[in-house]
Amino acid sequence: MNHSAPPQNLIPEGAPFSPEQRAWLNGFFAGFAAPENSAVFPLTPEANAAMMSSVTAEGDDGEAPWHDQTLTLDARMTLAEGRPLRRRMMAAMAQQDCGQCGYLCDSYADALASGREGRLNLCAPGGKETARMLKNLAEELAGKPITPSVAPVRDAAEPAAFGRSRDNPARATFLSRRRLNREGSQKETWHVEFDLSECGLSYKAGDSFGVFAQNEPGLVDQIIAMLGASHLTQVRGKTLRETLLSDVSLAPAPDGLFELMSFVTGGEQREKARLLAQGEDPDGDAATLDVLAALQKFPAARPHPEAFVEALEPLQPRLYSISSSHKAAPGRLSLTVDSVRYVVRQRKRLGVASTFLAERVRQGETLPVYVQAAHGFGLPENPATPIIMVGPGTGVAPFRAFLHERAATGATGKNWLFFGHQRASHDFFYADEFETMKATGLLTRLSLAWSRDGAEKFYVQDRMRQAGPELWAWLAEGAHFYVCGDAQRMAKDVERALVDVVTTYGARSVDEAIAFVASLKKAGRYQQDVY
Repeated sequence: MNHSAPPQNLIPEGAPFSPEQRAWLNGFFAGFAAPENSAVFPLTPEANAAMMSSVTAEGDDGEAPWHDQTLTLDARMTLAEGRPLRRRMMAAMAQQDCGQCGYLCDSYADALASGREGRLNLCAPGGKETARMLKNLAEELAGKPITPSVAPVRDAAEPAAFGRSRDNPARATFLSRRRLNREGSQKETWHVEFDLSECGLSYKAGDSFGVFAQNEPGLVDQIIAMLGASHLTQVRGKTLRETLLSDVSLAPAPDGLFELMSFVTGGEQREKARLLAQGEDPDGDAATLDVLAALQKFPAARPHPEAFVEALEPLQPRLYSISSSHKAAPGRLSLTVDSVRYVVRQRKRLGVASTFLAERVRQGETLPVYVQAAHGFGLPENPATPIIMVGPGTGVAPFRAFLHERAATGATGKNWLFFGHQRASHDFFYADEFETMKATGLLTRLSLAWSRDGAEKFYVQDRMRQAGPELWAWLAEGAHFYVCGDAQRMAKDVERALVDVVTTYGARSVDEAIAFVASLKKAGRYQQDVY
């Protein structure tokens, strides 16, 4: 392939991008030719006919240019135009291959299209947007409205492995938590530890840990009060309070809840609820409506507790990058968790799992967990290969694991960590560890960026550009490049900075530099764990 002239036909002319953005995206996708999953699933006659008709009419070249966590849903769907329905279903996913749904993005799409999976709301990172798009595509596939099933359709011959899936969790013991930020920080980040010795789970550096958290009791009690119900009311074989604590999501409010509201209220309120159920935003507040806020918005509605619970989505497990090495500390596992707390209209909102881990789970308590194996994110097979790790904030978690693993195995490859946060005096996570690693030679280079310590904001991507000559030299030696953290901003900025480094110090044109970075991804030398 001529890297200086990337393909021009991946981004349709009518796509919602400027000419410059279209040119950048065309170059960005150069080299993407990942073959789709060849696994064949048994189809119902109706699904098979629909699939065959779709493939015959539309064709499929096997490429997935939308498989990029940094693209918006609209951009992904634009790139998937004209593809078979199952491929458009894949494009509707968040593209993280996180495994939180129990699949990868392409295998979840295949399972939905083949009828092996009935739940359309499993893509937690995609949220409502993905669920709505999948519902539309599923209706198109079947030619009629589809109601998501409550339970998955599983092949009985392939049960989920113990502790390796959301559908068959193990139980781990919560050991401890300690705050990583110093007093005065604007953030609240915790180092959390679990004991895995009794359940026998192991993991690899780069894997993620699924945690089944519980909702905040105060929020649950407010919702029960709004319903005018008793917390002892029996729902699904347990009390209403127990059900709301452990089984259903209380944020954001799902379309099904608004549909229920439209049945139990009247007049203008009924019309507003109906519009919200259809994805409209009559009052401009749809993005702020969690379950309690939805009940407060329709105070005259008093749905029956059982109908109310059935209208809610299941409470999904949360996945966190593991920040420890099983080889360095067998039987123990740690996470690096930001507590999510914010205010909407004078009401404090809490991240479900993050605050559960930060303050509600008790020492010695066991909870359901599972290990999610990494897909395309892990240390190189050759221990002599140099690695470059970019992980600001909690994005440093897997790279702490990488470094502990490299120390435990005696890997000889060089290690370079880019870490950034707001202030050096408040937010330098694991500072003593990293400084010790640097002093002993395990950490070859430690490049830091503090966004609030100077007159101008300074980020890891700025530090990358400063270290451009050495960064290019490491890449030329065959170093693997890793990014972990925010997908929508940080990951894009880091990739642009890397393109700039390759352009400036690798003596390449911008198109050639973009194609070079794409080739690193194809070769598995550029790996991301972004969300």
